[in-house]
Amino acid sequence: MNVGVLAVQGDFAAHARALARAGHEAALVRRPRDFEPLDALVLPGGESTAILRGIARDVLDPPLRAFLTSGRPVLGTCAGAILLARRVTHPAQPSYAVLDIDVTRNAYGTQLDSFATTVDAGSKLDGLEAVCIRAPRIERIGAGVEVLAYVRRTPVLVREGSIWAATFHPELTDDARVLQCWLGSSGSCNESPGAVSPSNGHG
Repeated sequence: MNVGVLAVQGDFAAHARALARAGHEAALVRRPRDFEPLDALVLPGGESTAILRGIARDVLDPPLRAFLTSGRPVLGTCAGAILLARRVTHPAQPSYAVLDIDVTRNAYGTQLDSFATTVDAGSKLDGLEAVCIRAPRIERIGAGVEVLAYVRRTPVLVREGSIWAATFHPELTDDARVLQCWLGSSGSCNESPGAVSPSNGHG
């Protein structure tokens, strides 16, 4: 499987290393033609407005939009999740709106308010460590969105079809389950040890 990591700004190098640990060599995506051989794509963490500027500067918007609507696997983490969301606030900004969630940027505060924690008991990836750095918060999830993990009863890992989003940084730990489940090399994410009730509603 050819997995690409958008490499215009942010922690794309950490994602490439994490993908290697999960058994996949990553291609760094910097030019329009870099999308052509890809089977899957990561939109990394970083600064979402800076990533949008880099996409515009490097004329990546048309091939990126085409990829996001192609049905191939996409994973957005932190800033990448913001780019995928239907609606972005605090402040509002453009997004690709391919995942039916609403997010608030920097919802937990500044860089100094970053934290690491374990996802709530009963999440489908039980025991997963979530590293949250200037993390967005998912405020609304659409009816077609499945929640795979919660932190403090707030969704932090979601999927809708082939589009996945994490508000934390799975690439910063040695636990490869998020990447393995996203790329279909592990079935563990399809097995829920219990139910967790979200603090916000669907729809």
